[in-house]
Amino acid sequence: MAETRYTSDHEWIRLEDDGTLTIGVTDHAQEALGDIVFVELPAVDREVVEGESCATIESTKAANDVFAPVTGRIAEINEAIIEDPGLINRDPQGEGWFWRMEPDDDDKFETLLDEEAYQALLETL
Repeated sequence: MAETRYTSDHEWIRLEDDGTLTIGVTDHAQEALGDIVFVELPAVDREVVEGESCATIESTKAANDVFAPVTGRIAEINEAIIEDPGLINRDPQGEGWFWRMEPDDDDKFETLLDEEAYQALLETL
C-alpha cells in the first residue's frame, strides 16, 4: 500500500509505486473551505520549487493556494476536478487529487509529516 505524508498546510502526499507523488488537500482542508466551486491547477511539465503556490481552490467561503510539498516536475493533473470541483469535497484523499509530480529528491518525502504528526497538528487547531 502506498505511503501518505502531510504538510502543515493540510496537503496530503502519496508516494506511488513508480516513485511519483500524488498531491491533494486533506479532509480537514476541504471541510474548512466549504463547498469548492473552482480549482486552477498547474501546467503539466511545469518545474516547481518546494513551497511554491501551484494551484488555487475557490470555495463559497474563501480562496486558498495549494503549495508544492517538494521540488520537482508536474507530471499529470486531475482534469476531473476542473470539471467537477465538488469532487474535492466528496473524496478529497481519493478521486479529488490535484496533481502528480516527479520529485527532484526522492528522500524529501520522508521529511514530510507522517499520519501521527499530522493528527497531532490537527489537535492544536
